[in-house]
Amino acid sequence: MMKKIGLLGGTFDPPHIGHMIIADDCFHALELDEVWFIPSQIPPHKNKANVSSDKRLDMVTLATENRAQFKVKDFELTRAGRSYTIDTMTMINETYPECSFYFIIGADMVEYLPHWQAIDELVQMVQFVGVQRPGYTLKTPYPVLFVDSLEMDVSSSHIRERIMANRPYEYLLPQAVYHYIKEHKLYE
Repeated sequence: MMKKIGLLGGTFDPPHIGHMIIADDCFHALELDEVWFIPSQIPPHKNKANVSSDKRLDMVTLATENRAQFKVKDFELTRAGRSYTIDTMTMINETYPECSFYFIIGADMVEYLPHWQAIDELVQMVQFVGVQRPGYTLKTPYPVLFVDSLEMDVSSSHIRERIMANRPYEYLLPQAVYHYIKEHKLYE
């Protein structure tokens, strides 16, 4: 029987409780064997991350360390340049032919799918899974499974803004990530 793997990509700058809730909800709803967190080097739709890839990898590792079903993969961090999902999925499918993959995206990315590099090829390679985010719809011409997840209006950019404004942010992050940010004085 093929292993069912969820893939959750992003800059994780920083990883927050919204990421964890989405991963956990998809894990249970789709009866996945694992969820792989894949920090991106430079996503096509954003500028570079605010902190280095090694610190983002550390934070994702800390965020997932107490969940056996969550794994962290550095596929995109070891490649130079922009992180295109088509390149990642080609490599993953070749390397793990015994697995079926479910690429988890928020509603903002569901709306953006028509702009993804090689999207028509991608939808043949991986099952996309959409979760709701406040302010977005889940309408798309592409085959996307939808999973109900707790809608939280929390984002990494919102957390960075709170840190820079010296506003509380502790409860928006896994505790280990919060302590890592404080210790390394990130986003100040």
